[in-house]
Amino acid sequence: MISNQIIQTSLDELKAITKVDLEVFDTSGTLLATTMGHSDIAPELISGFADSPANSQVIGTQHLLKVLDDGKPMYILVATGMSEDVYMVGKVTVCQLQNLIIAYRERFDRNNFFQNLLLDNLLLVDIYNKAKKLRIEAVLPRVVFLIETKMERDGIVTELLKGMFSAQSGDYVTSVDEDSVILVKAVEKEYTAEDLQAVADTIVSLLNSEALTNVKVAYGTVVQELKDVSKSYKEAKMALDVGKIFYAERNVMAYSSLGIGRLIYQLPVNLCRLFIEEIFGDNLPSELDEETQNTLSKFFENNLNVSETSRQLFVHRNTLVYRIEKIQKNTGLDLRNFDEALTFKIALMVVNYMKYLDSQEY
Repeated sequence: MISNQIIQTSLDELKAITKVDLEVFDTSGTLLATTMGHSDIAPELISGFADSPANSQVIGTQHLLKVLDDGKPMYILVATGMSEDVYMVGKVTVCQLQNLIIAYRERFDRNNFFQNLLLDNLLLVDIYNKAKKLRIEAVLPRVVFLIETKMERDGIVTELLKGMFSAQSGDYVTSVDEDSVILVKAVEKEYTAEDLQAVADTIVSLLNSEALTNVKVAYGTVVQELKDVSKSYKEAKMALDVGKIFYAERNVMAYSSLGIGRLIYQLPVNLCRLFIEEIFGDNLPSELDEETQNTLSKFFENNLNVSETSRQLFVHRNTLVYRIEKIQKNTGLDLRNFDEALTFKIALMVVNYMKYLDSQEY
């Protein structure tokens, strides 16, 4: 269904060109849009005409015409004026409204198609049949971007993205829930990982500046056929979840860069608990103070280099060594040893994963 605002805009534009007053009613006689400010036509007259077999009728200076959708009346147009061209203006307006109906129905059908495609609600044969009917290319490199935002209930993010990514370029914007928007993006065959990252960064920048909202963007891998778009969507969903757990400071997360976080995310819960107990025993580091967190982050970032880490933290080398030895005393793991440092880092990630699971239960 076309919005009343779109109909009103169309009537105003035509009135400005033709100087003919136009009104649009639904088939029950309710006024939807007018260039006259008000209407004197009785609703019974409109509803009676809608039920009649005629597609047009003249009453004095008023020309009534039906706007059809699949052969059935959807709207009644009234063109008013003394000029001989009034009827022709009415016919042109009917044609424009019928084209709008087709365009909006196709847009709705495409949106519905992509929602079902993403959720795996279509049979393989239906995917290709419906894609052909909707003029959607079946074989084309595509990747799914998942944009999490708290403002989608107002439709602001969707409209901004639709203005940035057009269906003419093979891009489609849709949603499957109230907290996120999905962009199915067509990519060039010569795409690079940097190209995908650039698209994600652009989305974050646009929404942060235009919608004044902080968003997180995750994306899957590029797929070559339409039937595999749901795979890229599932990867984007996993990337978003894994990013929240292990890389909370990042606004953009790619499925291909999840690293060991993806492996931990897929581990059975019981196995995670056993691993934590084996590593930490009763000394579970559930809450690390900010100083320790910063120290660990910089130490791992600098590949266990004590001198470089102490320089970047602006602390004496002996102070850093003391902090590392304190962790070793509490956990039994010497972070200056690569194997033990790796074990400790993985264990911390597993702890964060368990905390995330516990928060989801309440």
